[in-house]
Amino acid sequence: MQRLLTIVLVTLVASPLAAAPKLGAIASAHPLATEAGFEILAAGGNACDAAVAVSAALAVVEPVSSGIGGGAFYLIQLKGGKALFVDARERAPQSASRDMYLGEDGKPVREKSLNGPLAAGIPGEPAGLVQVGKRCGRLGLARNLSPAIRLATEGFEPDEFHLQMVGMRQKALAAAPAAAAVFLDQGQPPKAGFRLVQKDLAATLQRLARQGQPGFYSGDTARLLVEGVNAAGGAWTLSDLADYRAVERTPLRGRYHEVEVLTAPPPSSGGVALLTALNILEGYALNLRDPVTRKHLIVEAMRRAYRDRAEYLGDPDYVAMPLAMLGSKDYAAGLRAGIRTDQATSSASLPGAPSGPEGTDTTHFSVVDAAGNIVSATLSVNIPFGSGFMPPGSGVLLNDEMDDFSAKSGSPNAYKLIGSHANAIAPGKRPLSSMTPTILRRGDAVAVLGTPGGSRIISMVLLGTLSFAQGSDDPAEWVTTGRYHHQFSPDVVEYEPQGLGADDIAGLEKLGHTLQQVNRRYGNMQAIAWQPRTGQMQAASDPRRKGSAQVR
Repeated sequence: MQRLLTIVLVTLVASPLAAAPKLGAIASAHPLATEAGFEILAAGGNACDAAVAVSAALAVVEPVSSGIGGGAFYLIQLKGGKALFVDARERAPQSASRDMYLGEDGKPVREKSLNGPLAAGIPGEPAGLVQVGKRCGRLGLARNLSPAIRLATEGFEPDEFHLQMVGMRQKALAAAPAAAAVFLDQGQPPKAGFRLVQKDLAATLQRLARQGQPGFYSGDTARLLVEGVNAAGGAWTLSDLADYRAVERTPLRGRYHEVEVLTAPPPSSGGVALLTALNILEGYALNLRDPVTRKHLIVEAMRRAYRDRAEYLGDPDYVAMPLAMLGSKDYAAGLRAGIRTDQATSSASLPGAPSGPEGTDTTHFSVVDAAGNIVSATLSVNIPFGSGFMPPGSGVLLNDEMDDFSAKSGSPNAYKLIGSHANAIAPGKRPLSSMTPTILRRGDAVAVLGTPGGSRIISMVLLGTLSFAQGSDDPAEWVTTGRYHHQFSPDVVEYEPQGLGADDIAGLEKLGHTLQQVNRRYGNMQAIAWQPRTGQMQAASDPRRKGSAQVR
């Protein structure tokens, strides 16, 4: 797989290979969140406790990408092998309707599903924090949330990326006085040196810490959320919040050659699409193919996996999905039969719905504790700063995950993904997501990985998985590999700067692919490699952003 230039590798945040660590390994998108996780491990917590602490800290220090006003998926494998998946994805309020974002002309009005309170689903992350802590943590919620409460109370200096994103979302933040008071400086994007203090958020986190789930989904916090949303044009009820539950689901399992794959089930589309693509590619000896043919075959597998994503997948509590078929080797063999090694397939020649967009501002972290408990977690508010709306007095910046539904069958979302009736809006339903937290095993080697990136999440995790499957035990290789992507519709191979070499580009175009370079490197993979037999760990944080990966 093509690597990024050497200058990029120099900037990689990675831990050295360590003999059995005393605490474990954490890779997250922000140094303060990684530090919060280690504080909890040092206090006697395990990977589940650390996951709660890292999640809550990211809600404070990386509000551009996640928060307690958003949702999360937690893929957990406990010492001894037991695996579980906590679905804390947002739900549509009971007032939601199939055509709520369509204009008089019957076309989607994007502004409605992206900005303001009408764009927000009922938050799931707080319930996820409670569930993860109860299910497998050692410490109480109050201890696990204490680093985040301290960060919100005392404040911190946001990094350059945060400040840039405030500028990009200034209009949406300014439209909500409570959000503007927190994130803007006298109505303008703040400059370097600005200290972000979030006392209302600290108070909300304290209520959650003291009371557990009722501390967010009822009482003062629920009242502030509902009153604020409804006063600004939304339509939530106290019952929408009181009825919310994080759901424990069975993770998906698959195998690619010698690699065991544990990944996210629906309402994540990522795990299904990842397994479909791997099953297709298992029929090829990729290591024996020339670089262009290898990439061509990977693109064709992506094309077919994303086609099925659009056609079949949705909330498992609302939609019957042919998951056994989609995950089978025989089905993949049928898809593989339609792939030519000497010519690109036209997406228009394949049956099914086109695929639509999803928000890119998501975050991921990976944790392995010294005992061998593992958490791979992906969290999101959708686009940067979610809806931009904050109910007064709550400190909670709400998501705009309602845009991840299919507002109209065949119409693309913010990430150009297209959906069908399976992902249509309905009261109480969870929107489809591409978030793909994943755990891999190859003999005595374990890989824990995931990334933000909207619709590109699945293709990034696929490329990281293939790197591990080829024998790479260095997470620095998984997070730095050059990235390219195809999602069935539009029928274009997107690639990041330096993601494909000149020979790759020429060769793929000769095969009939249309290529388009995106304007920036994308993704923010956080990964850990672990050798259970020796206890050795190594962690890596994507150099495309400024995360923190450490082994202690």
